[in-house]
Amino acid sequence: MIIEQLMVTHMAVFCYICIDEKTSEAVLIDPAGDFDRIFKTVEKHSATVSYIINTHGHFDHTSGNDYCVKKTGAPLLIHKADSSKLRSIPNRVLSRTVGGKTSPQAVSYLKDGDRVNFGSSSLSVIHTPGHSEGSICLYTKGHVFTGDTLFTEGHGRTDLGDGSMGEIMKSITKKILSLPDNTIIWPGHNYGRRPTSTVKEQKRIYMR
Repeated sequence: MIIEQLMVTHMAVFCYICIDEKTSEAVLIDPAGDFDRIFKTVEKHSATVSYIINTHGHFDHTSGNDYCVKKTGAPLLIHKADSSKLRSIPNRVLSRTVGGKTSPQAVSYLKDGDRVNFGSSSLSVIHTPGHSEGSICLYTKGHVFTGDTLFTEGHGRTDLGDGSMGEIMKSITKKILSLPDNTIIWPGHNYGRRPTSTVKEQKRIYMR
């Protein structure tokens, strides 16, 4: 699998493009904005976008859904517990502050244990509530896309209505940090000194 990490919008969101090397099928994770950069990268790999996935429903990650769904025709996927956020009034208003529009509704809802298959590659869904009720991580051997559940330094805020400090700590310690030590952590924002981390590094912080 080829992974492209792009920092988009003034909110330093990380969008990911995951490309199957055999078929050039691709998945966009949180394509929040800066669409020219995103699709120039897709074109560089001669990729076809098969799915668009939101790691959660907050506007800074979903503001590009409308453009990307119309551009690609790919289905939009999100955990059901966050689906109502997509077209909420706050998301509609705030999406425009980062150059986006109101998101369409998701075509399908994800749950813990689901697999998103594209070509010979796949991403496994790990439900990681805490930042929001429907936050998810996406795992493939050697890599985990953590959204706003876990950054390279710190974790997502838990004061946004359906957040929970207890839940996010459980998600981090019991789910993400149970993955192999060499798993690369690809976070949802560029909020640390480095754009990636590893499970082993994060254990030093959270498992002391």
